[in-house]
Amino acid sequence: MKKQDKLRIIKDYAKLSDELKEQIKLAYPEGYSQHLIEFTNAKGELVSALPFELPDRIYLIKMSVKTANQIILDDDDYDEEGFLKDDSRKRFEDKQTDLGELPEMGEDF
Repeated sequence: MKKQDKLRIIKDYAKLSDELKEQIKLAYPEGYSQHLIEFTNAKGELVSALPFELPDRIYLIKMSVKTANQIILDDDDYDEEGFLKDDSRKRFEDKQTDLGELPEMGEDF
């Protein structure tokens, strides 16, 4: 499926399933804030979001830099420096392997 043909979904982080959050943690093991993009939504508002691509869809997960940093600080899967802990990474990778191929983030989003 071509990138332009994929379903695009804008969603708040808090409304994501735990499974999707785990996939995002694997894609962004060093935190989220440095990967945020900005775009203008349908209402003409400037929004920041974390891009996350799956084989059939692209998520734009709405969050500010402050929120992105707070999510990592509050998440026990990340260490004090903001990196995904090895045991968490292994647990998520094992779950994803059971579900199928892990998605990879493209550099050209």
